Amino acid sequence: MARAEPPAATFERRVLRSAAEHHYLRVRLELPDGGARPSVAQFKQLVVSALRELHGEVGAALPVDVLIYEEKTLSAILRVISSGLVKLWSALTLLGFYQNRRCAFRVLQVKPCGGWMASPKRQFLLQGCLASWVLCLFIERWPKCKNVLVWV
Repeated sequence: MARAEPPAATFERRVLRSAAEHHYLRVRLELPDGGARPSVAQFKQLVVSALRELHGEVGAALPVDVLIYEEKTLSAILRVISSGLVKLWSALTLLGFYQNRRCAFRVLQVKPCGGWMASPKRQFLLQGCLASWVLCLFIERWPKCKNVLVWV
C-alpha cells in the first residue's frame, strides 16, 4: 500500500512596515581598554564614519541626530529616518575600531515613533513619546546625570 506524502509546507512572507517617520535607537559604545572617551561631536563623527565605511557617501549622508549623549556611560539616543534604520543599525554593529582601539556598539533598544507631524496636537504627541522614553531611561539616575548633552 502506497504511503501518502504529507502536504507540502506553505510559507507566507509578511513584512510589516511602520508608519513612523523616525526611529529612535538607544545605543552604547563599548571600549574595553577604557581609554579616552569621545565627546558628543566625536561620537557623532564616529556614527557618520561607520555609515561611510559600510555604505559609502550615501550612508554618510543619512540624517542621523544624536538627541542625548551621556559621556560617562557612552550611551546615546539616536534618531534616524525610518528608511535608514537598517543602514544605521548594520553600520553600528559592524564598526570595530575607534582611534585604532577595539570597540563595539550595542543597540540596546529601538523604538518607532512619529508620523504624527500633521497637526500641533500630534506634534506634541511625538515629543511626548520621545520625552517619556527618555524619562523612563534616565529617571533612576537623573540626579547623577550632570553631563547629559542634548544635540540635534
